Order: sequence, then C-alpha cells, then structure tokens
Amino acid sequence: MSPPRSAPRYTGVRTFAGLPHLPLAQGTGSHAAAAALPEPPPRSVVVGVPFDTATSWRPGARFAPEAIRSASVLLRPWHPLHGIEVLAPGAVLDGGDVTVTPGNAQRTAEQIAAALAPLCAAGVAPVVLGGDHSVLLGELRAHASVHGPLGLVLLDAHADTWEDYYGERIFHGTIVKRAVEEGLLDPARSLIAGLRGSLYAPADLQDARELGFELVAIEELRSGAGGAFAARVAQRTGGSPAFLGCDVDVLDPSVAPGTGTPEVGGLLAGEALAVLRALAGMRFVGFDVVEVAPAYDSPGQITALMAANIAYEMLALAALADRGSPAGQA
Repeated sequence: MSPPRSAPRYTGVRTFAGLPHLPLAQGTGSHAAAAALPEPPPRSVVVGVPFDTATSWRPGARFAPEAIRSASVLLRPWHPLHGIEVLAPGAVLDGGDVTVTPGNAQRTAEQIAAALAPLCAAGVAPVVLGGDHSVLLGELRAHASVHGPLGLVLLDAHADTWEDYYGERIFHGTIVKRAVEEGLLDPARSLIAGLRGSLYAPADLQDARELGFELVAIEELRSGAGGAFAARVAQRTGGSPAFLGCDVDVLDPSVAPGTGTPEVGGLLAGEALAVLRALAGMRFVGFDVVEVAPAYDSPGQITALMAANIAYEMLALAALADRGSPAGQA
C-alpha cells in the first residue's frame, strides 16, 4: 500500500490526487503518443479537457479540470468499502490537459480523439475531467476506433439528443445524437438516468426514446437504491464495451451548485456515490465527469470536491474490473 504523503497536501504541483504526471502527445501521431506510455501501461489515466464554448447557459467549465484537481488532493489511495487500493503506484497517472481550440467544438473533438486514441488502443481506461458535455464526442470517437459502437451509461438531468441548438449541431445538448449518427454508440445497449426538469416539449425525451435509448427518470434512479439500477445497467449493456459518463447536473444544486445548467431535485451526494459503487464488477472502457463550472460553485468548492470523488469512484470501478480479470488475478 502507498505510504502517507511526505509533505502536506496543499504543497506541490496540482495533479489529480497527487499522481505522477504523464504528458499526453498532442496531435503528433499515435506512435509518438504510445511511446510515452510506461511498460506495462497504467490501468487508467486522468485527462483534463478545458473546453466550454458549446454551453447554452453558464460558461466556465474550461476551468473545471484545474478546480477538480485542486479538490482531489483530499483523496487517499485506499477505498475502504471496496477493499482495494485505487491509486496503487503505477496504476493511475495524470495525463494533463488535451490541447483544445476555444470557440471551435468540431476542431476540439478532433483534438480530443487524437489525444485519447493511443490510450484506448493500449487498453488504458481514460477518466476525463470536462469541460462541457460536447467533449464526449471526441472521447467516443477514440473509444469506438478500438471497440466499435459502445454502450453508454449516462448519469444526466438531460438527454442531450437535440438536433441542434442556436443552429449549432455540435453543442452540449446535441452531442449524444451526434454520437449515434456517427455510429459511435449503440442505443440498444445504452441508458440515460437521472432525467428531470422542465422541457421545451415532450419531444425532448421522445426523440431520445425513438433513437433507442432507455430513459430512467430521477424518481426511478433514486428509488432503485443503487442495486436495482446496477442490475438494469448489466442487463442493458450485456457485458459489451460500455462507457460511463456523469454530467454533474444529475446532482441536486444543493450539493453541486457549480454547473452550467442546474436542475433542482437531483441526487444527493451519498445517493450518487451509492449509484456508482453499485456498479462494482462491471467493466467500462472509459469514463468522464463533465459540466463543472467553478465560478458558480460555493466558497468551499463543493461541486469540484464532488466531481473529484466521482472520478475517484470511477477509478475504483476500473480497479475492481482489473482485479476481476484473469490478468488482474495473476
């Protein structure tokens, strides 16, 4: 097990949970990027994507990777509930931030895909710190280049399947539909959970159903107490390659005020952790936590702290899946 830190947590360069930094290659080709990975490669790499110019209400998620990393210094390696060392030496690294192009969501998606593709090809599970939800498109392109169409398990207050927003087709509220159109997702193996709030019209949700997504309202998610939702996820994804994402607006604004499009009536902190922890044993090829807007957070930065803990739970899921595999048991 990793020893305690030799210096106070508030000292040093801010990486996620104090992890070693592995700079990502940025658009220099897959061979150069792959060469930067140690051997054997880490189980997971935390990657920031500081992009937020595809938001419709509050901007500011470009500062989320920095805020989440700062909050993450409170995290420790050992997960007492799961009984596993999540941040074992060499198992998780911080890859820094993807180079993005402010104001250009299409170009940024290409940059994200180029930066993450070598990790995906090496069997590394990236944990992306967004950024607004439009960053998902680049992530899924990287994963689908290795695995083909993925199942999506998305915790979100909104379905994000609009056709366009203000005439823009790559936007944080359209990105799930774009991913389906590109063949990156298999809606029949996907579900979106935590939906709530007022709508422009019934079509806001009906369009997602017609694409093939299973939708889980916040009332169903909360009443499932984790276990029922996990069973639903296992049945829906069928053990095939799947991606787990969390838009922090699935949380109630009382515990996560710092987000771009807050919706009242969301999950409380303990409920969100229970949902994630119930997924123990399932393997996901990648993860993200998006839409943290630090400028709207409380003075104690509770949204950033919650996002850091969500990312930690995702790293724990990757560790548990690795332990359960033949390689992890060797």
